[in-house]
Amino acid sequence: MARQIVVGVDGSAPAVAAVEWAAADADRRGLDLRLVHVCEQWPHSEGVEYCAGVLEAAADRARAVAGGTKVATDLRAGNVIDELIGASATADSVVVGSRGLGGFTGMLLGSVSIAVAGHAAGPVVVVRAPQTGHGRVVVGYDGSEHARAAMAYAIEQARAQGTGLHVVTAWQPPALSPYAIGYSGLIERIMEEEPRAARELVEPWRASNPDLVITDEQPCEHPVAALTRAAGTAGLVVVGSRGRGGFASAVLGSVSHAVLHHSTCPVAVVRPAREEES
Repeated sequence: MARQIVVGVDGSAPAVAAVEWAAADADRRGLDLRLVHVCEQWPHSEGVEYCAGVLEAAADRARAVAGGTKVATDLRAGNVIDELIGASATADSVVVGSRGLGGFTGMLLGSVSIAVAGHAAGPVVVVRAPQTGHGRVVVGYDGSEHARAAMAYAIEQARAQGTGLHVVTAWQPPALSPYAIGYSGLIERIMEEEPRAARELVEPWRASNPDLVITDEQPCEHPVAALTRAAGTAGLVVVGSRGRGGFASAVLGSVSHAVLHHSTCPVAVVRPAREEES
């Protein structure tokens, strides 16, 4: 079976933006596209007809963006979150709008995008608005298993988009009492060693991808602040579903959750494939 990008469709503006992003991504990476609309509110024939119209309009938009891409439509009944998570099991990735028709206008993220990002089997890309340009791909990296999966996806995206990859490894100094004068030497060593260790984490990826321009930074600040700032000039931000400091039972870490809320560009949340098999 050909690799597919699955897109959740509901007729909202963010969903239309998600269709456009996914169609362009499918075209760049030579993948098929499957548009999924879950008709969960109107069980009668009139509702089904409306849902079919929403799906067909999305297919027309996808074909307009990427005419050579194979586009399939899938009209389903049930719970939209369950259906999209189920579809993720055999998908290359799932793309959703940041919020749907049922969300409050002032909300940046809806319950569907958060739930799918937290539970899908593969990468989930959350799109807020149509892209107006093509920036670099930014990835948050801390060396954890989830970060390595995010890095692999970010490299694939950067190569497909023909853009550079920027790696952000943020770190924070230990909290010490301002009166602990005796620790000044320790703090100086930390300020020197932490950035150096972070740079070394990136070198194997740079060596194994010589065709890709990979830049990196090691800011001394919270990862959310660093990634949000880098997102200002990015076309895509990629994060692991949880990082080194996350609880093993957490499906979505605090950093990935916050980046989803604060970044205006598309955000991809990635988890290791074998985690879903265990």
